[in-house]
Amino acid sequence: MSDFINKLYKNQALFYKVFLFVLTSVLIVYLLPKGGKFKYDIPKGKPWQYENLYAPFDFAILKTDEEIAAEKQDISRSHIPYYNFDTEKPGRIKEDALQEVQNVFADSTLNIYETIIDDFVAETVDKIYEFGLLQESDRLEPDQLVYLLKGNEASEVAYRRILKQGEIRGFLNDEITNAGFSSFKTELLEVFFNSVEPNVTFNNNLTQKELESKLNNISYTRGIIEQGSRIIAKGEVVEGNKYNILRSLKAEYESQVWSQSNYNWIIVGYSALVALALLMLLLFMRKYRVSVFENNVKVTFIFFNIIFMVMLTTLVVNFNIDYVYVVPLCILPLTLKAFFDARLGLFTHVITVLLLGFIVPNSYEYMFLQIIAGIVTILTVSELYKRANLFISVGQITLVYIVAYFAFTVIQEGDINDMKPEVFLTFILGGLATLFVQPLIYVYEKIFGMVSDMSLLELSDTNSRLLKELAEKAPGTFHHSLNVANLAEAAANEINANAMLARVGALYHDIGKMHNPTYFTENQTTSVNSHDELSPRESAQIIIEHVIKGIEIAKKNNLPDRVIDFIRTHHGTTTVYYFYMKEKEINENAPSEDFRYPGPIPFSKETAILMMCDSVEAASKSLKEPTAVLIDNFVEKIIDKQMEEGQFLNSNITFKEIQMVKKILKRKLKNIYHLRIEYPE
Repeated sequence: MSDFINKLYKNQALFYKVFLFVLTSVLIVYLLPKGGKFKYDIPKGKPWQYENLYAPFDFAILKTDEEIAAEKQDISRSHIPYYNFDTEKPGRIKEDALQEVQNVFADSTLNIYETIIDDFVAETVDKIYEFGLLQESDRLEPDQLVYLLKGNEASEVAYRRILKQGEIRGFLNDEITNAGFSSFKTELLEVFFNSVEPNVTFNNNLTQKELESKLNNISYTRGIIEQGSRIIAKGEVVEGNKYNILRSLKAEYESQVWSQSNYNWIIVGYSALVALALLMLLLFMRKYRVSVFENNVKVTFIFFNIIFMVMLTTLVVNFNIDYVYVVPLCILPLTLKAFFDARLGLFTHVITVLLLGFIVPNSYEYMFLQIIAGIVTILTVSELYKRANLFISVGQITLVYIVAYFAFTVIQEGDINDMKPEVFLTFILGGLATLFVQPLIYVYEKIFGMVSDMSLLELSDTNSRLLKELAEKAPGTFHHSLNVANLAEAAANEINANAMLARVGALYHDIGKMHNPTYFTENQTTSVNSHDELSPRESAQIIIEHVIKGIEIAKKNNLPDRVIDFIRTHHGTTTVYYFYMKEKEINENAPSEDFRYPGPIPFSKETAILMMCDSVEAASKSLKEPTAVLIDNFVEKIIDKQMEEGQFLNSNITFKEIQMVKKILKRKLKNIYHLRIEYPE
């Protein structure tokens, strides 16, 4: 039992990875659509490459979006609007008009013409309200039919039959003239204008309700393909009606309700493919990114980002498929590049895009666009902490999307008339959403305890509390750290290592010297040496102790592990040579282990660079009269000794890169000492 528990304890990291792998696979399969997947690609405008295709079952031919839009437009154009006719107003208005006759006309006129005028007014009011008076013109065609609602009855009349308020003056003028009442025109117009008012209004509610009912009754299919009918023969060009039939078959196939047996097999198929994709990612990390693979927090972080992108895309697709490119998928390679490296970021991005191919329509087009955009992201964003770089990269990503979409549309449609301008807007929105990567990286740093280049930029500020404390307690060490930081940054740039990380590591590598600053030469301001009263062994222990104290101070101040690595490794397993040789003067058999730093040796290019720069900068202070030849030999001697001791075996740095670092250090030291060409006297 104890052996089993011990074995379980030793392999707990592996068990966790298996659990994470299974959990991620289950979540992704859960998010994927569970319908069947049509096994043929439909290459519009190209020959059918497969064997003759026959209908596996009866299915309806779907109308194209253009046909449905045209049908809706025809319905909207031919739809008859409804108008309410107020049946009570004409009677009341006629009474008001006859009363106005009494008020407007003189008594002498009424004594002679009252009956004739009253008859004319009454007849004219009847004519005005035969089909009603409308206040505003709705800009309909004169012959457009409308429904006139009188109570519960609707009659169909031509729109021109309804009198508009803008036409009333001309209508009255004609009626007065035709009736021979021109001499009473002013009085009659006053009578009508004082009494006549509109009684017809547009019934928007009923009109829209009726229109929506007609639109909802549109048939989205036309015709049926019977089972066994040949759909397309091998070599036939996929276009026109053939393309629509194939598209209809695909839609019917993927929307079928599957039996429990079929459904289970689909789940098995999806599970196998998702597991295979995630397994490739794990194997890649195990072979090429061992440090990432062995860190469960980092593996969890990568898998979390994959699930997050799959979930976000699924939500957008379920909401509206047209917005699928608004999802800022390029955030994934950007984030992983900020925390790890470009190759891991791109590999993870490709795996994620392959998984998303199960979710989105036109999967080949989608995957092509997203993979190209991911490659552009990786190639263009070199320093994420520089805001200008991110904006430039976003512009390039958006441009790639637009160019690729343009090319696909031209290939599929044969012209540019079918391009949808709204798709370009989704590309722009997706590009702008990519800017969210900076606050997202900050959140990830707090949740997962990792460090990005943006955090390194903050740590490189020499006005930070810890560096200011170093400058106050150990000013000589602080000045030394600044010099080493400049050397390390220049060397890292030369061999394409992480220059920002190397600089930050150099700034903090000696913070342990704050504990006993006067025991280090650069901080001794008087001729009194604190080591004079100590034995060589005690002095060596104080010197070695600055590494341990530095780690303690760094952890107390919450410095990231990537920075603490520089404190651990900047002396590797070298010996405190000066005090070791002094001890040997006393005891020839003195063990070197007592004078050796605990290590570990550098395990990255950046930590190897720091070891070289630190040793060279510190030792250069001993040069009395430096010359170009002396500096060259001096740098070669120090770094060659470190190589002989095997200090760079784990740091993945090549001989060529070490030579390049040497070259940079020689040039920088010559600049520091202001060496000039020696002219002959």
